[in-house]
Amino acid sequence: MLTSLAVPDGVSASVPIGFVTSIALLALCTFAALRPPMPRHSSRSNLWFWLGYLLNEQPFLGLALVALSAFPALTTGVGTPVWWLTVALTAAPACGLAAIAVRTRSARGVLEAALAAGPGIRMPHSRLPLLRILLLPLVSWRPGVRRIRDRRYGDARTQRLDVYVSRSRPHGAPILLYLHGGGFVMGSKLLGARPLLYRLADHGWVCASANYRLRTAYTDSLADVRQAIAWLREHAEELGADPSRPVVAGGSAGAHLAATIALTDASIAGAIGLYGYYGPTAGGASGAPATPHAHLHADAPPFLIVHGTLDTLVLTADAHHFADELAHASGAPVAFAELPGTQHNFDFFHSLRFHAVADAVEAFAVWAVRR
Repeated sequence: MLTSLAVPDGVSASVPIGFVTSIALLALCTFAALRPPMPRHSSRSNLWFWLGYLLNEQPFLGLALVALSAFPALTTGVGTPVWWLTVALTAAPACGLAAIAVRTRSARGVLEAALAAGPGIRMPHSRLPLLRILLLPLVSWRPGVRRIRDRRYGDARTQRLDVYVSRSRPHGAPILLYLHGGGFVMGSKLLGARPLLYRLADHGWVCASANYRLRTAYTDSLADVRQAIAWLREHAEELGADPSRPVVAGGSAGAHLAATIALTDASIAGAIGLYGYYGPTAGGASGAPATPHAHLHADAPPFLIVHGTLDTLVLTADAHHFADELAHASGAPVAFAELPGTQHNFDFFHSLRFHAVADAVEAFAVWAVRR
């Protein structure tokens, strides 16, 4: 379907409606990624997150979509008013996406400062997998890593975990357990941090990503995490792992569970919270709302907390409040990194931003295990 625009010489020029629609949608999503209206309260979902999330983490994908949408219109009628209109419509989202791509570079400096100010860790610069980021952002698989799928750590149907381990058969490798997000009502061990899990396993860690019971009492989900850690310890020898000081990590609701476990299990070497929710949730042991705020103490392990300034699901202020209270109570370092222009779920894909986050997480985890 076409729409016509009269040009001065009387010739009828046409702009495809499909082009206008696709560019308008990309412009809306670019705006949602670049500067979304921030809600007043944290929530499990909102429209601005869904509109802007993908392009915020994958601006190069957005630029490719803009180019594909504009190419037919830009290669015909060069120099006509319709052509210039097409250029203007294309330039708006393209410039926004370029700004988003540049903005992702700010994450590294913030993470370096957080690690230097808290634990005093110097963050390394690993090789940037640029081709993977540009061409295969959804592919986390590495040839040197074996994924052991769906190991049962309990009797419930959902009590399953995947283990990521180096094919070189490590001995005495440190353990990291990752817990997915989803607001305690949805989510899967297949979602979140897979680029990180494959990377750490390739570097000699034994990593696991666990499902846990959803839509149930918080104490049930927490018990699942304890069982998953117990399973990893029981099978440490066959996995080539050191069971003594595991690291726990999680995203969103998973960060809530990871923080609570770290604050109530003295054997945990360190905790990592990515875009975490740390506020009250129903289903505590006594019927009261459960929150890691209730378990703060001086002997807490070190924490790395990473959050985005444009997180429209869990507001940065909520994560900052938890980090401040934890740092005040704990004798161990608390590193808090507030990443500029970053949304929720930033660990799902290979990206410039998450490459820097992975460098920080690995540096922190290695330090926590060795301290």
